[in-house]
Amino acid sequence: MTKLRVTQVRSGIGRPGKHKRVIAALGLRHHQMTVEHDDTPSIRGMLHKVRHLVRVEEVK
Repeated sequence: MTKLRVTQVRSGIGRPGKHKRVIAALGLRHHQMTVEHDDTPSIRGMLHKVRHLVRVEEVK
């Protein structure tokens, strides 16, 4: 299964509450933090919501 490496590159301060909740659900607690997730449709949907706040890389 493919993994996705997600890095928060922009702050959630001043963003709508929905964006803040998605960032927290992804496990990102602070700026420049990186987490890895399995590549699933639900994770892809979450990343699409906050695509302007994160950087996503595929990990083989």
